[in-house]
Amino acid sequence: MQTNFTAEQLADPRMAEAERILRSCVHCGLCTATCPTYLLLGDERDSPRGRIYLIKDMFEGGKPASEEVTTHMDRCLSCLSCMTTCPSGVDYLHLADLARAHIAETRPRPKLDRFMRRVLAETIPRPGRFRAAVIAARLGRSLSGLARRAGLKPLAAMLELAPSHWPKRAKIKFPGLVKAEHGRGRRVIMMEGCAQKSLRPEINDATVRLLNLGGIDVVVPPGAGCCGALVLHLGEHAEAQKAAKRNIAAWESAIDDAPVDAILINTSGCGTTVKDYGHLLGRDGRFSERAARVGEMTRDISEYLASLDLGAPKRWSSLKVAYHSACSLQHGQRVTVEPVELLKQAGFAVVGVPEGHICCGSAGTYNMLQPELSAQLRARKVANIETMKPDIVATGNIGCITQIQLGTDIPVVHTVELLDWAHGGPVPRGLEAYADRMSDVPLFGTAGVAMAKRFIPLKPGELPERRP
Repeated sequence: MQTNFTAEQLADPRMAEAERILRSCVHCGLCTATCPTYLLLGDERDSPRGRIYLIKDMFEGGKPASEEVTTHMDRCLSCLSCMTTCPSGVDYLHLADLARAHIAETRPRPKLDRFMRRVLAETIPRPGRFRAAVIAARLGRSLSGLARRAGLKPLAAMLELAPSHWPKRAKIKFPGLVKAEHGRGRRVIMMEGCAQKSLRPEINDATVRLLNLGGIDVVVPPGAGCCGALVLHLGEHAEAQKAAKRNIAAWESAIDDAPVDAILINTSGCGTTVKDYGHLLGRDGRFSERAARVGEMTRDISEYLASLDLGAPKRWSSLKVAYHSACSLQHGQRVTVEPVELLKQAGFAVVGVPEGHICCGSAGTYNMLQPELSAQLRARKVANIETMKPDIVATGNIGCITQIQLGTDIPVVHTVELLDWAHGGPVPRGLEAYADRMSDVPLFGTAGVAMAKRFIPLKPGELPERRP
């Protein structure tokens, strides 16, 4: 794509980066076929190619963000499906981040919009506040219809997303170190997360048990917190950089205490951001190299578990699992094989989901700030999942769990919860009715699992696992 930036504009590192990304786009339009908002709306401006043209015009003209640019950028999920599709390798992720930062700096938003964004930025990254907000939202769920009729759609969406149960407390307390009973002298840092810690702390508990089973010690150092993804996608780069620096300092302190194999993240949206810390702080003299080093050490939990020998599962299952690949995992981190293979090795019958590359509509705060588009995407995702007639849905991101569960009665759980269950852990929340379909493995090893599946009779009406 031809660009027309002035030399003075290109002296700004942000404009130089934008110009480099824009020039890589050949406007072929292949991205439109995989963009969720374009599929829903059919508007070129709601496709990656259309947004790129809007951003180009805004930056080249040195203009404040217009209402048009703001509207169509706000509708972007940052699912990054376009980056998986793009044959030219256009770095849409960072171009969109630059555009959002420019919008935040130059476009005054309506008071209600500004207020809701500030509430989200000040609440979700802080577990204490978020837990209190979840409790309040659960109490106020019945008021969602009233909020919607009053024109407070984001507030109505927040209330509807509140879980139907009271938030639990984690069994394993952090910060601190959890040593494996039969340790191998290996240690990892785990990111505890913020929203996940309040909504489903069992995920962290299951993660620690699995790692300990593999002989790995787990540490969550004091001082670590939110990854910064939420404020970054709201256009608040400075706040995201503060969060990144805080985490880097905390993790470096733990690494100084003892060698660490990896920094593990079991919320894929956070993992995409932390792996990109090197770019986020790339122009910071004190942190650029440190951030890049942290990014290189970061792994999604499924990547690391795939490298461990967890042994044969202690239980086998006739449960059929639909694996939903979170956008931040498949597009943001390009991790696609490991979660599926881990579930299969644990004895589950795993099926894919039609249109698996299309976002479920969660996308961080998107389901609260763009509730109508989000609801359409959720309905589309749930319809595709239900065509596979699974017993359970598994995914690697708390946002997807919350989003999809709102649209279906099929239990939705984190991948590590199923793996932990198969290896002797407790029944995941929501799967209590399936407990009698997890049987102790009668023989040792994978051969025992295979024989159990082949010879133990199915329950009346239950179909064999090989059914597509």
